[in-house]
Amino acid sequence: MSRHEVEIVALLVSPTHAFEGRPQDGPRPDPVPVERERVEVRAGLGLVGDRYFNHRAHRNAAVTVFAAESLDALRLDPRPDPHVVRRNIVLRGFPVDDLVKQVFSLDSGDGPVRFQAHRPAHPCAWMDVVVAPGAFRGLRGHGGLRCVPLDDGVLRLGPAVLETSPAEHVLTMP
Repeated sequence: MSRHEVEIVALLVSPTHAFEGRPQDGPRPDPVPVERERVEVRAGLGLVGDRYFNHRAHRNAAVTVFAAESLDALRLDPRPDPHVVRRNIVLRGFPVDDLVKQVFSLDSGDGPVRFQAHRPAHPCAWMDVVVAPGAFRGLRGHGGLRCVPLDDGVLRLGPAVLETSPAEHVLTMP
């Protein structure tokens, strides 16, 4: 088991898609605020209230996790708000893109919540609009992960512990 001190810097739960249509037309406004201080996680389903919660086509990709350092690497001034990438969980302190096909847990004080990382969450052309020109190319290979939660639990903004285990790889969900 490998333990890493991280910080959850952003949590996002959105009931709708904002990146539909043509990027040059801009994102669709959210009908409700999407930033959260805490999120409820449900095993096999995702984040309560999110557009991918219990969505059959996204069963293995219901939750996205992103490393804030990927935005930092773009060297933009001012630094972009981590919510603009529209990933559900944004962490600082660990290269999450390295966790593809692994099981990891996050604990922000309410107990660990395990996730199975399945595949990368590739950036899209919208990044050039909502982050900055060139962000789409700059985030390639660093767009985060698509995961499925393996446990029910709660995650909160602030300090957290991420644990990985090299012995735990790709679990199957019913």
